[in-house]
Amino acid sequence: MADTNSGWDGRGTSGPGGAPGPAAGPGPVAGRCAGGRPRGRRAVAASLVALAALATGCEPGTAEGAQEVAPPARATRAAPPAPSPFLTAPAPTPAAEDAKPSAAPPPGPSASTAAPAPTRARPKPPAPSTAPPPRVLMRTGSESDRVRELQARLRQIGHFGRNPTGYYGSVTADAVRSFQAKRRLPVTGSTDAVTWQRLLAMTRVPTAEELDPPTERPLAAPDERCLKGRVLCISKESRTLAWMRDGKVLSAMDVRFGSEYTPTREGVFEVFWKSRDHVSTLYDTPMPYALFFSGGQAVHYSADFAANGYGGASHGCVNVRDKKKVAALFDQVKNGDKVVVYS
Repeated sequence: MADTNSGWDGRGTSGPGGAPGPAAGPGPVAGRCAGGRPRGRRAVAASLVALAALATGCEPGTAEGAQEVAPPARATRAAPPAPSPFLTAPAPTPAAEDAKPSAAPPPGPSASTAAPAPTRARPKPPAPSTAPPPRVLMRTGSESDRVRELQARLRQIGHFGRNPTGYYGSVTADAVRSFQAKRRLPVTGSTDAVTWQRLLAMTRVPTAEELDPPTERPLAAPDERCLKGRVLCISKESRTLAWMRDGKVLSAMDVRFGSEYTPTREGVFEVFWKSRDHVSTLYDTPMPYALFFSGGQAVHYSADFAANGYGGASHGCVNVRDKKKVAALFDQVKNGDKVVVYS
């Protein structure tokens, strides 16, 4: 009699009469699970293809037989958790702080804080000049025809108010300083090459009369004792000396005399000694072109008179400030010639 029981007990075993059958093996007919869904070969093949693609690191392709199998999803960054309604402001993560700059503008300077004043860079001082200073041509103490020309040119433009003497003294140095200051040259009082060239450009060549003018001071009427013979006629009143021969004036020059305590003697004398390069043994003072007429008193050139004019006095001698004129006088006068000194 046929058994009408199907033999299914829900555990996957069957047998005649409900007896246990052979255990289900892994074969294709045994593909039933607790859910009751069959596992077909096509599903197994699709799974193998997907596993192979993941093992090689490639995207799962659409190989034949696997069209209906969806490719595995890519790994994505987990979405940030939703903010808790119990927190007022979530604490920012370091990554977020680095990635997104603050949208708020930087705070401006406080109204109460004054902005620092801009600083102005100080200009660098000019580098010192390495050029050598101009060569000095004439300075205090110089004596030459060029000094005479310098004085004559300075007189042309109103910087030297005396007759040229050829001696570079304090008066000449002051005149040069005045010229340099007005032309914005270095004020030294010495005549360098730059000063000299500027003066030459502003003046003309001096005439013979400008270089050797007649005595600056007008001659007084000669004393009657000067009208005969060869005479050095010296007037204290006009402060002049006239070299005369038989009443005729051959040359004239300015002179100065001794002070109140060392006065120049007055009277009629004779030249008794000539000394071209004399030096006073009493005062250790040069007395060039000395013509002695009374003891130690003589007519001679005075550099101090040339430099300072009538601001000084001699120790009794008759000083001449024009060196060129007194040098010519020295050569013409002879021992025995008359000397007349009067007021």
